[in-house]
Amino acid sequence: MSYFLGIDIGTQGARVVLIDAAGNLIGSSEEPFVLNERSRIEQLPEEWWEACQLCLMRVTGGVKTMDLRQIKAIAVTSTSGTVIPLDSAHKPLYDAIMYSDPRSAAEAVLCKEAALRWYPGGYSGFNASSGLSKMVWFVRHFPEKAQRLSRWVHAADYITGKLSGRWGVTDYTNALKSGYDVKAGRWPAYLYEQLPLKEAWLPEVVPSGQPIGVLLPSLAAKLGMSDGVQIVAGMTDGCASQIAAGAVNPGDWNTTIGTTLVIKGVTRKEIIDPEGRLYCHRHPEGFWMPGGASNTGADWITKEFNEDLSLLNEQAGKRIPTGHIAWPLCVPGERFPFIAPQARGFAPPGLSVGERYAANLEGVAYLERCAYDLIRQLSGETIKAVYTAGGGSNSDVWLRIRSSVLNLPIYKMKHVTGAVGAGILAASKTHFSSILDAGRAMTQIEKEVLPVAELVGEYAVYYKKFISTLQEKGYIREEYYA
Repeated sequence: MSYFLGIDIGTQGARVVLIDAAGNLIGSSEEPFVLNERSRIEQLPEEWWEACQLCLMRVTGGVKTMDLRQIKAIAVTSTSGTVIPLDSAHKPLYDAIMYSDPRSAAEAVLCKEAALRWYPGGYSGFNASSGLSKMVWFVRHFPEKAQRLSRWVHAADYITGKLSGRWGVTDYTNALKSGYDVKAGRWPAYLYEQLPLKEAWLPEVVPSGQPIGVLLPSLAAKLGMSDGVQIVAGMTDGCASQIAAGAVNPGDWNTTIGTTLVIKGVTRKEIIDPEGRLYCHRHPEGFWMPGGASNTGADWITKEFNEDLSLLNEQAGKRIPTGHIAWPLCVPGERFPFIAPQARGFAPPGLSVGERYAANLEGVAYLERCAYDLIRQLSGETIKAVYTAGGGSNSDVWLRIRSSVLNLPIYKMKHVTGAVGAGILAASKTHFSSILDAGRAMTQIEKEVLPVAELVGEYAVYYKKFISTLQEKGYIREEYYA
């Protein structure tokens, strides 16, 4: 039996999981970070590494029934857009600049303008959360430290470097928002000719899961592991969660409904969205991983419904289809599957609590179908199945509604964390031949939900009414969502 370690360095803490080649969870450990206003802007990479080592020690020390020398590989996932400037000794010159740091908004405009002018057709969706914007911000605000800068690394790259001693390597998913052209396979020259960066600062880019080194002997001895454990190139947390959810083959899609609704999938061709609602990561096997995030999700449940949710779900099951057209958008504006800063949520007046709850469940499902209709229009490809995760997937009636609205099977997965995705990634090129093989072997379906025939037709009618309502309010153009 072979085993694999997945490491996730998140905003709120570090998590390490140990899984086997069948995807069974053997052990796990978490270590929280102090979360405050400063930690949303900057964090200490050294604290990440300390927490990571602590979790690794707990996991390896807590396993009594296996030989730790059977651990074959390790992969790391972390937040997209978080970057760290390192000196020539691989020491941070500055704290990790977090993806959620808004201070680089002006630099984001500069990066976007440079991309559009000097590299048309390439990635230009830069904003304050992009790694490239933060790199330019640092150089402009700390020129003296920039004189000692040796290379930029992403959050996952830093931990990978500490594990292996191999620095200056990143993966496609982390490199995208730092300006890398994932289609051409190069760093565009405008990054260092038109922006205040140096070519030498930019890392080598390889597919996620590619072995790039081995565990340092000192760490292997400390953890009781073989010093031949392979360290592979990492991945952003969103993409790692997609892998954990089983959406790894062309035609597979994942919907995660937490605070927001996030959709990610796999296509054979790159999706070019002229309006910027979708963007594409590069799949480890050369396919594409498009995705988008809505401002709509399940946050309305905690904000508006303090009643017994099990009772509300039971009542909703008896009311569907409600025939009511509602959309529980809690914040002003929408960004996916359409861009409408003026958008506001809506619901018919006079609904009871139970009616409004059920109508809101349907409204989110209608929005999810909007997203998949947009994806079909832009890609021209078939959507075969939807794998799901997040708190919203815990409601059986909501799963039934969504499957019937989409007229697609929905699979709720057993293990969907980014750390588990990293573990699968670790196995993808060290034990299996590809992420496709690893995904088939290591992801586990907890529940399968099929469309209800009598609901499919009725929801098709109400979905059209939902689209008409959005169009009447000026939020969408109908041609994408028919």
